This record gives sequence, structure tokens and C-alpha cells, in this order.
Amino acid sequence: MSLTGTTFLYTLVALCVVAVVLPLIFWSRVRGPQVVRAAARVLMVLFAQGTAVALVFTMVNNSNQLYDNWGDLLGTSDHVHEAADLGASGTGGIALEKLPKVRQTFKPGKGPGMRAEGGVLVTQLKGRVSGVHAEVNVWLPPQYHEPAYRNHRFPVVEVLPGYPGSSKAWYGTMDAPQQLAPLMRSGQIEPFIIVSPRTTLLPGKDTGCANIAGKVNADSWISLDVPKMVTDNFRAQAAPDGWAVAGYSAGAHCAAKLAVAHPDRYRAAVSMSGYNDPVAVPQSLAGKSPALRNANNPYVLLQNAPVPPRIALYMSGQPNDGYEAAMALKRIAKAPTRVDVVFVPSSAGGHTMALWKPQVVPAFRWLSEVMGSPHRARTAPGSGGTTPLAPSTDGSRHAELASGTSSPADAARRP
Repeated sequence: MSLTGTTFLYTLVALCVVAVVLPLIFWSRVRGPQVVRAAARVLMVLFAQGTAVALVFTMVNNSNQLYDNWGDLLGTSDHVHEAADLGASGTGGIALEKLPKVRQTFKPGKGPGMRAEGGVLVTQLKGRVSGVHAEVNVWLPPQYHEPAYRNHRFPVVEVLPGYPGSSKAWYGTMDAPQQLAPLMRSGQIEPFIIVSPRTTLLPGKDTGCANIAGKVNADSWISLDVPKMVTDNFRAQAAPDGWAVAGYSAGAHCAAKLAVAHPDRYRAAVSMSGYNDPVAVPQSLAGKSPALRNANNPYVLLQNAPVPPRIALYMSGQPNDGYEAAMALKRIAKAPTRVDVVFVPSSAGGHTMALWKPQVVPAFRWLSEVMGSPHRARTAPGSGGTTPLAPSTDGSRHAELASGTSSPADAARRP
């Protein structure tokens, strides 16, 4: 029975009803010695509490898409088949252009949001470079199958969840296709292919999107194996100009780190409530030593870059939750590196999906301006004018959120 399936949810609902009815019927009818009666009543109470807790957890999990299956929840799911030392390049000396094309079989995705707006395609990919074997989800924009676009190659955004997090979260809880498809049809947002690879690769561990010899090659999985599969199977633009990466929470850290580390693979990144130092997450494998921390810290990577990378970063955050990390990157960025910081007020909510979901459209508008066609419409519906793109003079941009907008004056006063 699937952890996220409706059958399991309805079973728990039924068990909760039974747990309420049992004491009402049998509490005073239990027979036998006092010890037996007491034990039976305790079991009824425990059964009621257990089913209630299980139902609440399942509803929260389904809403936030934290654990995709029983293996993820119980810590028994291992998707790393080998983790060779791939060196600083992450390729292990493999000439990627000489590798044969990756031909995959795709199936319709299942679960919340996976069948909306044309549906999500799912495949099981065996990473030739990384040694990771896991699912990859692909959503195609409305124009993809239109005759007028039959020779068109589309830009791609890899989207990453937090930790723990499901590869389906951007399609389900974040409702990215439902939010973006109408704007793509009207030409207000570039028609992006949206790709979400699995990022929970080891039981109970956040890989930090890092390459760690003998443990995992998560960086190469996301930045090499997945892009090659996508470009081999779909009309996708080539890297780096046609590729971006976006994430929230731990996925935001990954997005910024991948873009800064690999300007030859990504042109832009979106980071929502991210952080720079991997040690911020206790379960992160990338935070286990000073060397790993520095190698996977976008601030250190940008500061030590011999040449400023030609990348653009969209970074949103609240006080003590992403904003300071974003401003730190902005302060050290030098052209052609671009860092646009969005200050999100505390009143917008906390570190939850409810905070990040309303940021999907503003983030993709920004990606469209950075990566999209120059003829694309630039005016947001109902905005009364063009969407502001350049950073404001104080280094912060308005956050276009359903719950309100940020104050540039407040942003300027913060470190």
C-alpha cells in the first residue's frame, strides 16, 4: 500500500472511526480480572492515539510531500549503486560528448499534481557518471507539442525540493504546472521544460548535492546525468544558456551551489530560503568536514572563483532564514555575476510550502527575463506596468507574494 496513496489515507480514516467507536461500545463491557480490563482499555486508548497520530502525519506528509514512499520514511531507500572518485570536474575523466545517447522509457506520473496541465512524465534513470539510479520527472510546456514549435528547443529548469522532500513536490504541493502553464500560453512566461530529479539518495541523509567519494555523487547526478538524459530525449536547449536550477530550503542551497560551481552547466539559479554553509543542516553529508563545507558553500566558491562566473541568482529570504545568506553573496558578487535579492517580511509566513508556493510565478518571471526570448511579453497582468527586473538601489527587490510585499526600506537596514 503506497504511503502517499488515497487507499492508505482512507484506511487510516476508517481506523480512526473504529478507534472512536470501540471505547463507546466496549469500555464498560470488558470482562475478566481487573488487570485484564485495565489492559484492554489501555489498548483501546493507545489504538485511538496511534491511528490519530498516523492520520495527522499522513495528511501533513501528503500536503508537503516530504516522504515519497515507505523506503524514504523508514530510511531503507538507497539509490547509490557506486560512488567513484570523480575528481574536481565531477566527470571522472569521462568525455561526456562521446557517451552514447541515453534513451529512456517514460510513464505518466502518479500522485498530487502529476496529471495536471498535460501531466508529468516519469522515468528511472541509471546515471552513467554518478552511479545513481533514481527517478526523474519531466513536465513539458503547453507549446511543446504544437506544430508551430516542432523545431523549437526549450529552456530547462531543474527544480529541487528541500530535505526531506519528494521529487514530486514542485508539481504537487508547489503547483508549478498549474500556476505557470496559463502564463506560458499567453506569452508572459517562457515555456520552460521543468525537470525534477530525486535528491534523497541515501537513507536518512541530506547529500547536500555534493560529490563525496565512496558515499554519493549527487552533484554529478543532478548537473551531468540528468541534463544529458533530458537533452537526449527532448527538444531541450543546450547548457549553459538554456539551463537553470531552482529550489527551496535545502534545495535552495543546492541551486545556488550548483550554479556558482558550474557556470558551464547553468546560466541561472533560484534560491528560496536557502543557506550557504551546509553545516546548517545536521544531516548534510556536505557539512561533515571543513573541506567538504568549503567545497559546497556557494559563498566560498564565489569568493574564490578565479574569474567571476557569468550566472544570475534570484535569492529570496526572511530575516534569519535565507536573507542574510543572499545578501552575503550579493556583497561579494562582481560582474558578470548578478545577484537579485528578494526580502520577504516575517509576516509572509515561516519556513513552509505556504511561503514558497506564491514565489513560483515571480521566480519564473525572473528566469524568463534572464534566459528567455527578447520578444516575450514583459508586462504582468494587473500590475499596471512592467515587472521590475533590475535590483533596487538598496540591493533588494519587492517580493511578489500572495501574502504581501517586502519593504525596500526595511531591507536596506538589514545586514
